[in-house]
Amino acid sequence: MASFRGILPDELEPLAIGAWILGAGGGGSPYHSFLNIRELYEQGRRVMLMDPSALNDDDLVAVVSNMGAPLVGQERLCDPAIAVMSLEIGGGNAIQPLLVAALTDLPVVDADTMGRAYPEAQMTSFAIGGLRPYPLTLSDIRDNEVIVSRAASWKWMERISRQVCTEVGSIAATCKAPRTGKEVKEWGILHTVTKAIALGGAVPDARRRHADPVAAVLELERGRLLFRGRVADVDRRTTEGFLRGSARVEGLDGDRTRKPRVTVPDLICVLDTASGEAIGTETLRYGQRVTVVALPAPDMQRTAKGLEHVGPRAFGYDLDYVSPFEP
Repeated sequence: MASFRGILPDELEPLAIGAWILGAGGGGSPYHSFLNIRELYEQGRRVMLMDPSALNDDDLVAVVSNMGAPLVGQERLCDPAIAVMSLEIGGGNAIQPLLVAALTDLPVVDADTMGRAYPEAQMTSFAIGGLRPYPLTLSDIRDNEVIVSRAASWKWMERISRQVCTEVGSIAATCKAPRTGKEVKEWGILHTVTKAIALGGAVPDARRRHADPVAAVLELERGRLLFRGRVADVDRRTTEGFLRGSARVEGLDGDRTRKPRVTVPDLICVLDTASGEAIGTETLRYGQRVTVVALPAPDMQRTAKGLEHVGPRAFGYDLDYVSPFEP
């Protein structure tokens, strides 16, 4: 691709659709962020997408994310930053850098640090790479701002910033430690904005052709169909600022077999069987007809070091990594 290109107005909705699929149930719905960026586009704002290869090694990139605040443009970005990029391409945070870029005229780097959505800071590719986790800036819509100038580890950075976010009402926006162009190119998960746009465009395109939108997702991402069925039970609770629980999907043939067929870091996505659009953990409900698919994780996350950060045991499961994809 060219080093820079404008993100077209008709690519905004595909980006939201694709980001919601790549969220693998998490990351929060991109819908409201999509409405915000669409409104900015209607006001004449535009966003440029920057290929990571165009970064000079010593350029600084601001890594932005959202913990619930709709006014992400309130974030205090470091002055020397020449571009912004997303912490995670999955869910609503895929669109946060576009909101910042539309208000600051900075380009958005075509990359993120997760390739999907993960809940905690130590699950980023920069953490896998052993890069420094600080400083971090967190601000809310009431004009409160906290700067974490130092943290002992990525896990401590997560604990501190999560606690602050909770204290300001679980509504905050963050700017992570600035990254050099060299760090982004070496440890970022590259071209994920383009990936999300293509994925989100394939779903409505398949529907227009009266084709199977789930099949279009699987073909584009070289995914695996796990099973189709109906949601039979959902147990959902919020603890420590996270949505936790379980769901049972019964196959339409009555199959209730329970065995691990795929685990993190591969993406386990629940899609609406008819529309092909993602269903998040917070919107999963009894009676929905769903198709569960697996999409391959970025190679970095499937290494021994990557599995320490994002494998099953990183989430508290005493399981080895199980994947339908070749290692």
